[in-house]
Amino acid sequence: MKPEIGNQAPTFSARAVGGAYGDGAEVNSSELAGKPIVLVFYPRDNTPGCTKQACAMRDNWSQLDGLAHVFGISADDELSHKKFIEKQSLPYPLLVDVEREIIDAYAVWKEKSMYGKKFWGIERSTFIIDADGKLTHEFRKVSPAKHLDLILEALK
Repeated sequence: MKPEIGNQAPTFSARAVGGAYGDGAEVNSSELAGKPIVLVFYPRDNTPGCTKQACAMRDNWSQLDGLAHVFGISADDELSHKKFIEKQSLPYPLLVDVEREIIDAYAVWKEKSMYGKKFWGIERSTFIIDADGKLTHEFRKVSPAKHLDLILEALK
C-alpha cells in the first residue's frame, strides 16, 4: 500500500552506514522524532544517475546538513554502500535494505523498462517526513539533476 501525504509515514528500522553512523549502526525512525527525515530511494550504488544524484547532495551538503536526518536507500548490501560512500566521499548515511522492507513500505519497487527489456527495480523517489512522523512530500521518478532543489524547497 502506497503511503499518503498527511498520514503517518511508514516506520523503519535498518542498519545505517556512513555519515554520523560510521561503520554502521542500527537506526529506528521512531528515535529520530523531533527533526524532519529525508528518505532518498535510488536504484543502485555506483551507477551514473545515482552517482550524479549522490554527488549533487554531497557538493551541497552545507545547505542540507542540520535541516533533517538524510538517508539514501537502495537494495544494495552494506559492503556496496561502504564502497559507494568511500569512492564518492558521501557525507550522509545510506540505509541497508537488501530485504526491501523499507523499499516495499514506501512502494518504490516498480516494474521498469530499458531498451525494451522489462525488469524490477527501485523507482528514484524521495520522501520527506516532518518532525512528528507525518509524510509531507513525495517526489517520484525524480530527475537526479533536479532532486536537490526539490528537497531544499520542501524543507523551507
